[in-house]
Amino acid sequence: MRIAQVAPLTEAVPPKLYGGTERVVHWLTEELVALGNDVTLFASGDSHTSAKLDATWPRALRLDGSVRDPNALHMVMLERVRQKCDDEEFDFLHFHLDYYPFSLFYRQPTPFLTTLHGRLDLPEHQPVFTTFSAVPVISISNAQRRPVPQANWVRTIHHGLPEKLLTPQPVTPGYLAVLGRIAPEKGVDRAIKIAIRCGIPLKIAAKVDRADQEYYDEIIRPLMAHPLIEYIGEISDHEKSDFLSGAIGLLLPIDWPEPFGLVMIESMACGTPVIAYNRGSVPEIIDEGLTGFIVEDETSAVAAVNRLPDLNRNAIRKQFETRFTARRMALDYLAAYRSLMEAAKPRIKLVSSAE
Repeated sequence: MRIAQVAPLTEAVPPKLYGGTERVVHWLTEELVALGNDVTLFASGDSHTSAKLDATWPRALRLDGSVRDPNALHMVMLERVRQKCDDEEFDFLHFHLDYYPFSLFYRQPTPFLTTLHGRLDLPEHQPVFTTFSAVPVISISNAQRRPVPQANWVRTIHHGLPEKLLTPQPVTPGYLAVLGRIAPEKGVDRAIKIAIRCGIPLKIAAKVDRADQEYYDEIIRPLMAHPLIEYIGEISDHEKSDFLSGAIGLLLPIDWPEPFGLVMIESMACGTPVIAYNRGSVPEIIDEGLTGFIVEDETSAVAAVNRLPDLNRNAIRKQFETRFTARRMALDYLAAYRSLMEAAKPRIKLVSSAE
């Protein structure tokens, strides 16, 4: 199958450090190629892929200080995809750009879908999905769908990561962990309070976006002075296996409708259990009492920390292999592509001689 994967230009594919969407696009693209498909990846020029790379801009926009209007370059990329559709270069188009492709690509014949990677609970999303209610979309969790039931949901496909990317390491767990991004909705301040109440060291491997600098300076930085708290900073995939394997558990006391939460399956890949607040996708990802605990508040999180030694880390890894590999994700997407391609085929009406 000739497939176009269209990624954001914000980060390289895969991203050098933080970048959930671009990381998922990379894993999916590599699996689709491994399964024998002819894949073209539309992404920044500093991307690395086994597919054909079509680069709209030489560098990831987050790392290019010369770019002040990223929307302009994304519009150029979409037009490049459309022109190649005119030349019939693709059997299927897969977008990862939220609602940007809806209007343009709904008006052309090549089958396509969009995976929605972000939150959908903002008021301005309502008219978008009402206006484009026939455009096929994929949810990354069932919870993500709730605010916009009028959207044309094809199916839910949970993310997956390469089976060997992160693996359990032979280390003795000795701390609680936070991984990802320091932001109010991620609840890092709550994670710190949970660790202090438990009397267990907490290691924080996370980035701080410019938009969240004030939260970090005013709320998080003062809490870092506690002797149990260690801030490591942003880490790469190569460092995650050791970091997560060394953790007694991963804390995710989020305060927003998390659409998926890659960090949860990254932790499971290392055999490390997760304690997460009951928000968004969490009940779909965590198997209660097997891969972690779903809690409602700080007090129940503290109690759950005391139960972490009861969980079997080998069983956690096995559950990851069953539910959250990139190969499973790619096969799910191929099934969705084929279904939409079949639906797009022209139907021949048989007319009897009596008519």
